[in-house]
Amino acid sequence: MQEELKAAIKAASKKLFGSNIEPELSRPEEKFGDFSTNVAMQLAAQVGKKPAEIAAALVETIDSKVLDGQPTIAGPGFINFRLSDRALTKLMSASPIQKLSGQKVVVEYSDPNPFKVLHVGHLYTSIVGDSIARLLEAVGANVHRVNFGGDVGLHVAKTIYTIIQKLGGEKPGELAEVVKNQRAQWLADRYVEGNDLYKKDEAAKTEIKKLNQKIYQIHQQKDKTSPLAQIYWTTRSWSYDYFDEFYKRIGSGFEKYYPESETVEPGLAAVKANMGKVFVESDGAIVFKGEIHNMHTRVFVNSQGLPTYETKDVGLILKKWQDYHFDKSIIITGNEIYEYMQVVLKAVEQFEPQLVKKTTHITHGLVKPTSGVKMSSRLGNIIRAEDVLDAVNEANKKANRVENLDVSLGAVKYAFLKQRLGADIIFDPAESVSLEGNSGPYLQYAFVRANSILQKSDGRQKKVDGSFQFDEHERSLVRKIGGFAEIVEAAADELLPSHICTYLYELAQSFNRFYETNRVIGDPRESVRLRLVEAYANTLKDGLGLLNISTPDKM
Repeated sequence: MQEELKAAIKAASKKLFGSNIEPELSRPEEKFGDFSTNVAMQLAAQVGKKPAEIAAALVETIDSKVLDGQPTIAGPGFINFRLSDRALTKLMSASPIQKLSGQKVVVEYSDPNPFKVLHVGHLYTSIVGDSIARLLEAVGANVHRVNFGGDVGLHVAKTIYTIIQKLGGEKPGELAEVVKNQRAQWLADRYVEGNDLYKKDEAAKTEIKKLNQKIYQIHQQKDKTSPLAQIYWTTRSWSYDYFDEFYKRIGSGFEKYYPESETVEPGLAAVKANMGKVFVESDGAIVFKGEIHNMHTRVFVNSQGLPTYETKDVGLILKKWQDYHFDKSIIITGNEIYEYMQVVLKAVEQFEPQLVKKTTHITHGLVKPTSGVKMSSRLGNIIRAEDVLDAVNEANKKANRVENLDVSLGAVKYAFLKQRLGADIIFDPAESVSLEGNSGPYLQYAFVRANSILQKSDGRQKKVDGSFQFDEHERSLVRKIGGFAEIVEAAADELLPSHICTYLYELAQSFNRFYETNRVIGDPRESVRLRLVEAYANTLKDGLGLLNISTPDKM
């Protein structure tokens, strides 16, 4: 519909002024119409006329079958358009433009480290990343969801060190006896112990560093049989099983896990191949001199000859390209590593500029719960992801006297996604489950309510022929439903699921205003209104689906 209207404006501009300008459309307040353009202001400089004069000429010339009556002029030269009821009906069922059709997009998010527990940040990134992936799919992209985590490095060595202490030596056969349940938590506790020893005990620190090198050698030598290797591979698999279980719980998942052990080799190869050109030696280490790019210097290989996180991230970029030959690569992380990633990307840009050009790094803030979510002091006062989900489920049972995991999960997802990406989030479990106000359960209930109206119709005729006309209240609702495809396109362009949340909340409010004053079942206009209720329910379902929030049958 917008494209037809743009074509009519463009044709009129060409006819009157010889201009090939590409007009832009926006959504004005409802009282002014359905679409608006500032094309007269755009043309003013080109043709040397006042915008109001240009607008008056365009209004007389624009010819479009989608309009109801002649366009009107507002302000200094804005042109407002009112669509015909037939056009509005078509717009109501429009699909988003497939702007990314045929493009491969890799979306990397969550990125937990094996041997540690998932915290609230992982929960947030997982929810945001999944929604962004869904938005990109909605505009035609072939999306590949991937995950990256540190299965080598000091945190692993610290954990394995204390595991060996618990087992009384490198005794993999004792693992099953020592750890009978809650394996992920047991590993996390071992990491905390190892981290404390590394800080306080010089002898332990020395042994952990040696162990770190041995774990790298396990990968280099593809060792699966030595006692140390058996302990390592067994406990690493416990972490991945735990991750899979968690992602299944939140309705997410990944096509591929990239462990750091697989990105070390290509990363090191790239660093060594670009010595002297991009990377230089400094005090026995290999660094990238960021200062010449107004950034800071970072170490890519330490003085012990071991690769740092930076080198592993270089390898990850190269591995993703090798695996997918992507058109776009999107990386989603917390704000705290923004500068770090800028340096890594700048280093890669020196020898693989096209990969960096195709890469977008977006960041998010911290989640700060107000109350109702306990912190784990033994894990350094972090907030575990599962504790957040459990707290919301308890809040839902308390507030609504029902245990509904779909509703609780929808509450968490919506509370995270409705905030604009980038800022910190103040998260209140009790507020998130409220059936009133801007919440996930409110929208889920809105869907259930609309569905119940449709069920009361007993399957009666909901089709509308071409002779109908909308009344004022119906038209307002149709107009709002018809904006969904545009919002999806904007949310995908800007990588902002919050646009979908804002739209769905406004849509539910529009329906409530309509339903308060307009009977559906038993009204002479029942057929028309049932069709609107059906379109409204479908739009709610589609929108919540982009947020990966379920639409329950009842609440």
